[in-house]
Amino acid sequence: MVEHTSGLSYKDAGVDMVAGDALVERIKPFAKKTMREGVLNGIGGFGALFEISKKYENPVLVSGTDGVGTKLKLAFEWGFHDTVGIDLVAMSVNDILVQGAEPLFFLDYFACGKLDVDTAADVIKGIAYGCEQSNAALIGGETAEMPSMYPEGEYDLAGFAVGAVEKSKIITGANIKAGDVVLGLQSNGVHSNGFSLVRKILEVSKADLNQDMGGVTLQKAISAPTRIYVKPILVALEQVTIKGMAHITGGGLTENVPRVLPEGMQAVLDSSKWERPALFKWLQQAGNVANDEMHRVFNCGIGMVVIVDAADADKTATILREQGETVYSIGHIQVLPEGEEPTIVV
Repeated sequence: MVEHTSGLSYKDAGVDMVAGDALVERIKPFAKKTMREGVLNGIGGFGALFEISKKYENPVLVSGTDGVGTKLKLAFEWGFHDTVGIDLVAMSVNDILVQGAEPLFFLDYFACGKLDVDTAADVIKGIAYGCEQSNAALIGGETAEMPSMYPEGEYDLAGFAVGAVEKSKIITGANIKAGDVVLGLQSNGVHSNGFSLVRKILEVSKADLNQDMGGVTLQKAISAPTRIYVKPILVALEQVTIKGMAHITGGGLTENVPRVLPEGMQAVLDSSKWERPALFKWLQQAGNVANDEMHRVFNCGIGMVVIVDAADADKTATILREQGETVYSIGHIQVLPEGEEPTIVV
């Protein structure tokens, strides 16, 4: 019979509870900056409490969840951890925004093999900053240290956003009609979709990461965080009627815009109406990517689409520009001819 000279601990198994506690203390000030009306308790409880504002007569909750995808692989390789948290928040809050929802709160899930407090703190600081940009409270989360599940230095992220919209103001796209105008809001770059193709292009082209890409290095252009459109859109919603919106994520313009259109309608988009950023030109050339594939995989410079009545188009564009957005009139809605695809990118 073999006797152990000392008993095993959780740390011997690869889980450092002291590091986990240190991380919680490190991130508390950043989470505190995101607190807003409705939050009833701080980080640390078993569940987060949030009271819906009395300003809603008949509130409907809208929820969304997403991750950052293989952009994380470049974060590990290039050592940028402070902006992927912004990506995480953006992917969920932009999604719920398209139904007219104001983000209320956000929760995150951070999983790793061995917890590096500095890296995790950088990631969660980014999450908190994304929450500030969208006026969502970082109300809770989970840090999971799981030895042997992830390679050293790597982690995974998931995010969960909950928002609210007045039931009578839910944006469904049902009243979109022929003649409506399609506005496009400029993206920050690739955002958080298509990175498996981005990484393949980087691999086969043996790219110089320091080459100029419209005033920044290629590396900076690729790693730029997803733009959060919440505050400008919410300002616009107070002044004009937005009939439909599409967050341009995986599937690009060609697959995301049709999701908000009523049956029998199509969006005719003219790609000459906006300037394709240098990064997308480089990706297409370096990867010899077909034009249709570019529009199916990437946002190609348009991160959010807003559909309004033609009479409201100029006013809507002006409001959004006043809020700091770059806005293009990129197309219009028309009746879908029988047998044609529901979105055309010229």
